[in-house]
Amino acid sequence: MTRLLHALWRQKKVTIGLAIVLAFIAVALLAPLIAPYDPLARVGRPHEAPSAEHWLGTTRVGRDVLSQMIWGARTSLFVGLIGGLVITVLGTVVGLVGGYRGGKVDDVLDLATNVVLVIPNLPLLIVLAAFIGNAGIGAIVAILALTSWPWGARVTRAQTLTLRHREFVLAARLVGEPTWRVVGVEILPNLASIIGINLVGSIIYAVIAQVTLEYLGFGDPLSVSWGRMLYNAQNASAITVGAWWDILTPCAAIALLGLGLALINFTLDEVANPQLRSGPALTRWLRLVDRRRRERKPA
Repeated sequence: MTRLLHALWRQKKVTIGLAIVLAFIAVALLAPLIAPYDPLARVGRPHEAPSAEHWLGTTRVGRDVLSQMIWGARTSLFVGLIGGLVITVLGTVVGLVGGYRGGKVDDVLDLATNVVLVIPNLPLLIVLAAFIGNAGIGAIVAILALTSWPWGARVTRAQTLTLRHREFVLAARLVGEPTWRVVGVEILPNLASIIGINLVGSIIYAVIAQVTLEYLGFGDPLSVSWGRMLYNAQNASAITVGAWWDILTPCAAIALLGLGLALINFTLDEVANPQLRSGPALTRWLRLVDRRRRERKPA
């Protein structure tokens, strides 16, 4: 774990990505202090262009776009972080149990995983959201968790199947270590990079899925989120009337947050798979491989 963290901090991409994500988290936490207006209050003329009073303009009903973007970060980040965490935990538990136990337990869990995998994800999300009606944040998180865990479960299961036959795991079992200790101490730490990749990928997916559902009208109409901003801007024909700021602001926020998370995910991929490394990191890895090959050659 220490080596993993050290390898991460040496990458510039993860530093930039963390800075972007932490900036959004700070904005979300400090929303009551830094938002200039109530996001649901009418504080200006309809579709007022960006000005000194309203830095990012106003919506069709005169709401401040900057305030909505700041408060919307709270909703989108909450769904992304909580949804991504629940998805990752479910996928990790299912993958660990199936991969380590094997037999009928693995067969049942693998069947359940395959059944959920073959169902198109977005249509399933839309159907469940439509069935619930005006889905709140909790309902959206539950829908995402129920439909999105299999991808992480498959990767975790495959890695666990490999680790369960390693010497250190077999040695722990031979000395009588309990199952929970073998899984928690011997196997789980070796899945840290895989779990990290699954977590960041799940957060990205949860944010995009939440924005998509809100944009399609499935969500609480009184909530403030980036998806709801896009939904309202579409209904107000913002592009047609030239109110570009009404569309551009939430799109830019989503893209910037996605960029930060993607940079973190790319770094985790490089740490987990050295063949994906580039630049100085790739050079160091190639030198290490070449040195090991020379050491293995007979004298």
